[in-house]
Amino acid sequence: MRQLSIAVLALAAALAAPVRAEAPLAQRLDAALAPMFKSGAPGATVIVVKDGEPVFRKAYGLADVDRNTPLQPEMQLRIGSITKQFTAVAILMLAEQDKLSLQDEVTRLLPDYPAQGQRITIAQLLQHTAGIPSYTGMLGYALFGERDRSVQQVIDSFKDEALDFAPGERWAYSNSGYFLLGAIIEKVSGMPYAQFLAQQIFEPLGMRDTAYEGHERSARRRVTGYREGFLGGYRPAPHISMTLPYAAGALVSTVDDLARWDAAISAGKLLTAASWQQAFTPCALPGGGKCTYGYGWSTGTMRGHRLVAHGGDIAGFNSQAIRLPDDKVFVAVLGNGNRTILNTERVAFTAAAMAAGDPFPSYRAIPMAKLALASFAGSYRMADNGMRTISFDGGGLRFERKGRAAVGLRPYAADKFFLEGALATIDFARGPDGAVTGFTLHGIYGDESAERVFN
Repeated sequence: MRQLSIAVLALAAALAAPVRAEAPLAQRLDAALAPMFKSGAPGATVIVVKDGEPVFRKAYGLADVDRNTPLQPEMQLRIGSITKQFTAVAILMLAEQDKLSLQDEVTRLLPDYPAQGQRITIAQLLQHTAGIPSYTGMLGYALFGERDRSVQQVIDSFKDEALDFAPGERWAYSNSGYFLLGAIIEKVSGMPYAQFLAQQIFEPLGMRDTAYEGHERSARRRVTGYREGFLGGYRPAPHISMTLPYAAGALVSTVDDLARWDAAISAGKLLTAASWQQAFTPCALPGGGKCTYGYGWSTGTMRGHRLVAHGGDIAGFNSQAIRLPDDKVFVAVLGNGNRTILNTERVAFTAAAMAAGDPFPSYRAIPMAKLALASFAGSYRMADNGMRTISFDGGGLRFERKGRAAVGLRPYAADKFFLEGALATIDFARGPDGAVTGFTLHGIYGDESAERVFN
């Protein structure tokens, strides 16, 4: 009986003990994000909005490395290709005013543009399906980065290039398409691109710190952008004239203004509901080809949550903005370093998943014999025919795609790996003989499969 009484008392004490409450979201976000930033390095400004209210707003790292000046959340940074959604909305506004149609051929509005006998539409420019090569990937682009150019001079630099494919046939990201959209906005509206966006979008929405760089309307100070130094450390990124990125990537903004932008989208401002729906609808390709791009936004799912997002990369800066419309979550991260210094995509998706109550799991590497690791090395063809290379350097595996830095691939279970510094995992498949035949990449935008083509 005495033992029973003790057990009852122990149970009562356990039930009466206070339950350890989960830390507030802001505290958990800070604990998760802070380790992603290096001491004495460039950093980023971050905002997280939930149910229309900011729940987290903070800056990490330095605005000026030499002077050890910390970043502040209200500081203005380049946003790179997040610019494209503003260009797309400007086009949709002009379409609603019956000043153009999305099915108009480019040559109707820009008669001197050589379409090479093809029908290239405004909609195809918006969705990157026009087949026009991206001028930022052309040989010699970096050589004239410091010089101001007119809109026509930049168009002249790529207009005679052969198309990569017939318009509407495939999807391929092209800054040239959005540059042309900027020229169309100027032609149709009769205003410079910078002025149209300021008068029709930024000022009505109270976005006083957002502008085409060089046409700012506030005294907010834009911070320095950085790249890695030759012998370690950091150095300012080279100067680039903002006449080059133009309507494809020349805007500066703050995380606060981007939150205002998200609130305007959620409230259905500037456009009709039908036009907003168009903006977030991915393109359709012949034969059911994969396309996740709408008008200025990428679409998809993140861990099953509906996603609308876009990132940006421009000299000395990288950025990421994410909307989870069903969860009423918005995240913006603006970094003042190249992606090799800080990956804003990882920061933003980590924060968005936490705000949605569905955080990414963490993985711990397990030991694996070198011979076993080497068996995964090879070339793999993705469903979109893009190639990925997995190499073994004698100590571990490296995962690489063309144009991006290789990242470490670490095992956490049999045939299961995680990408270092990324929110992605890979599950390898094997054939009847036990040989590796392909993999499924579980990434932040969903799953992608690949077939092994070379050992």
